[in-house]
Amino acid sequence: MTKNNASSINSHNSSQWTGMVPVDDTALAVTDTGGPGIPVIYLNGQFATQGYWRRVLAELGPGFRHITFDERARGKKSKRSADYSFEAALRDVDAVLAARGVDRVIVVGWSYGAFVAAHWTSRNPERALGSVLVEGAQPYDWLDDAMEERIRKTFRRLGWFMPLLRPTGLVPRMNAEQMANSNIELGRLARESELNPVLDNITVPTRYVVASGTSLGSKGDEQERIRTSLAGVAARNPHIEISAKVASNHDAILKKDFAAVAKAVREVAPQANG
Repeated sequence: MTKNNASSINSHNSSQWTGMVPVDDTALAVTDTGGPGIPVIYLNGQFATQGYWRRVLAELGPGFRHITFDERARGKKSKRSADYSFEAALRDVDAVLAARGVDRVIVVGWSYGAFVAAHWTSRNPERALGSVLVEGAQPYDWLDDAMEERIRKTFRRLGWFMPLLRPTGLVPRMNAEQMANSNIELGRLARESELNPVLDNITVPTRYVVASGTSLGSKGDEQERIRTSLAGVAARNPHIEISAKVASNHDAILKKDFAAVAKAVREVAPQANG
């Protein structure tokens, strides 16, 4: 870390730590339950917060060491940054793990976080004990010029009322252009030519948990078409399996099917111990 040591706040659990971790030009709000269990780091959806994981954490219980954090400008405490790129998100994972003294870890990501988890796992085979990719990291060429314009229009339309919600932590402290650019960058990273090599390079136990139906901003069967790519991903790489396809949609999966996510974590954990 390049700034002052991360601050600590005592809680009812003497091993739990909550504080700010500096990275680059910003600082991230982090919670680490501590304890002797296998470390698991949870990577949020694009504009989501660490609270989305609470049901998964409760289902898995204290046998694991749970590390959650809010990305740049997300939640109530994480600070703004000049860099909201995907590479910055990967650096943030490294910064959080370094601050908490964790070397080897199970990586769990939802939506945008699944892409980050897949890249981090692919790049760090000696550190990733396993990974769980929840409704994300599905290779598909869904971004074209028309979709890019649709994304920009959507965020411009939402931009007028987002400042009203920022104090609640429900929306990021990013402007409409920054959010659109982040979404468009993800579309480029999702292209088969970009993402397939990343997934093919994974050498640790990896499980997908896949939703059904639509997601916020999708139309018709767009989301189901994107999910069709996973059969080929699993066929090419013996380390990757589809753990479950659940009934809930993209946006509700951590709320309604948290048990399936926890099950996938347990599936990679015994192999991680082996």
